[in-house]
Amino acid sequence: MHTVYKISANDQNVVEEFNARPIGHHSPALQRVLNVIRGQPVRDKYVLICTKPHQEWTLGKLTGERGKPVRLLKEQVFTSVEDAEREVFRRRWERHTGTKG
Repeated sequence: MHTVYKISANDQNVVEEFNARPIGHHSPALQRVLNVIRGQPVRDKYVLICTKPHQEWTLGKLTGERGKPVRLLKEQVFTSVEDAEREVFRRRWERHTGTKG
């Protein structure tokens, strides 16, 4: 997916909005940012893996190669999907912008 929108320093305010409500309706500004960072190349893209239904999540990285399994990153296990979503957002934001989210 290619987008014309570019994240700028003015977009830093959406980080707080996402952290306050990672799941649900988002403002147009946050949705634009999410579209950009979710549209990053697949190789080494951070994703969530549900390891116990409705109870536990961990991070993974996509390989970018069809048929290759997701690499599980077992450094953190989340018992809240909201906390897991915040971590994926933080890592994608940092990778995309080079700044802490």
